[in-house]
Amino acid sequence: MSYRTRFGKDNSACDSGNAVEGSGSSKGPNEVSNDFDHEIAQLTKHRSRPHQLLSQDMPGKSRLLVSTMKMLVGRESNHSGRGRFSSADGCHVLSRYLPINGPWGVDQSTSPAYVSQFSNDGLFFVAGFQGGHIRIYNVDKGWKVQKDILTKSLRWTITDTSLSPDQRYLVYASMTPIVNIVNVGSSMTESLANVTEIHEGLDFSVDGDEDEFGIFSVRFSTDGRELVAASSDASIYVYDLQANKVNLRIPAHASDVNTVCFADETGHLIYSGSDDNLCKVWDRRCLITKGQAAGVLMGHLEGVTFIDSRGDGRYFISNGKDQTTKLWDIRRMSSRAMYSPRLRDHDWDYRWMEYPAHAKTLKHPNDQSLATYRGHGVLRTLIRCYFSPAYSTGQKYIYTGSSDHCVYIYDLVTGAQVARLNHHEGPVRDCSWHPLYPMLVSSSWDGTIARWEFPGDDQVPTLVRPRARRRRGYYNY
Repeated sequence: MSYRTRFGKDNSACDSGNAVEGSGSSKGPNEVSNDFDHEIAQLTKHRSRPHQLLSQDMPGKSRLLVSTMKMLVGRESNHSGRGRFSSADGCHVLSRYLPINGPWGVDQSTSPAYVSQFSNDGLFFVAGFQGGHIRIYNVDKGWKVQKDILTKSLRWTITDTSLSPDQRYLVYASMTPIVNIVNVGSSMTESLANVTEIHEGLDFSVDGDEDEFGIFSVRFSTDGRELVAASSDASIYVYDLQANKVNLRIPAHASDVNTVCFADETGHLIYSGSDDNLCKVWDRRCLITKGQAAGVLMGHLEGVTFIDSRGDGRYFISNGKDQTTKLWDIRRMSSRAMYSPRLRDHDWDYRWMEYPAHAKTLKHPNDQSLATYRGHGVLRTLIRCYFSPAYSTGQKYIYTGSSDHCVYIYDLVTGAQVARLNHHEGPVRDCSWHPLYPMLVSSSWDGTIARWEFPGDDQVPTLVRPRARRRRGYYNY
């Protein structure tokens, strides 16, 4: 397989949305904007643009891309007067080295892989499998298994995991109201639920609520004191770990809430996405008096599968079952949702049907997103998308798993598809980019956990091939 085939580039992957509240976008569904005139474009460029003295080609002119050699020579010659790289200089160098070499095999299971995530410092990696197995790997020690967890109270699959900021605890969720918490800082490698170690159950059901529900998404707050969860009863829950109880339940949407996250480190703002096609912003400081969302963002034509915050309390991205990733600025939000047209067959089901061909070019008449990224597939399961790391790339890229068995990387500003990682034999539900190094790990329904790097080590990639499994039903998340 050629380099171009495996890591094909496509410059027609993004259309930039100019829609504001109550108006349609002026862009055609397949038009590409070489740039979009918005603050986030300038912020992204600022984070990954080298110092002007290093980028200056001749008086009055600057080069957009400065060679690594020139950057290093400029640093050693102290052209900038600082004697070192700024964070933007470092991002300018590192962001061009994409993790596209490989893959190297990390692990292989007979059960579909649902979750993959690096810890905040990149020392550990967490992988969760449908069969109830969670493994935590020590990245610096050759991917040695640090913790081998066999879960309890599992219904259908592990839907999500989250590692605490201090990396002492891990929570895992399933299609039940119980989220279990494990002490991953203990000395024991094997953690068999309530046999070798206690997996304490945190009950997210509210007193008097007899309805069963499942949890699709769970996240720690930055201070590690709270959990926020998205549920199948159309609600958002906030759990106080010190008080050991739910301290907030928000009837948030008209359908399943598939994804939720804190907007920034303050914990005041929460983003949510649902099968009602809407993204919502919640300000906890106003909930008592207003009792409703701070704002609503329209643009997806189908349900929202995942949301990732840029961490600044202003921008986030979302994956949708309309086969798009969208970039949002919460300053564009409306006070309420306008009419959302149904533009495809009523009986379409993303879990087992292909997306209608005629719907791929349709756009929401009141699209409030800043930009739309197309090319990947969001079918079969709740495919996840992320901003690339701030430290090494300046969040210059967006990357996502895909139901066509690949990982896609897009340039945030231009929308160009800069890489397509093709190896797996099943949908890639989750993927994670190392916070410091050009390394990306993908997890797939083929049971494979695969590692992609640049430049990689001297070894020939160990291509792990999935084992045969029984066919699954269509009750997938």
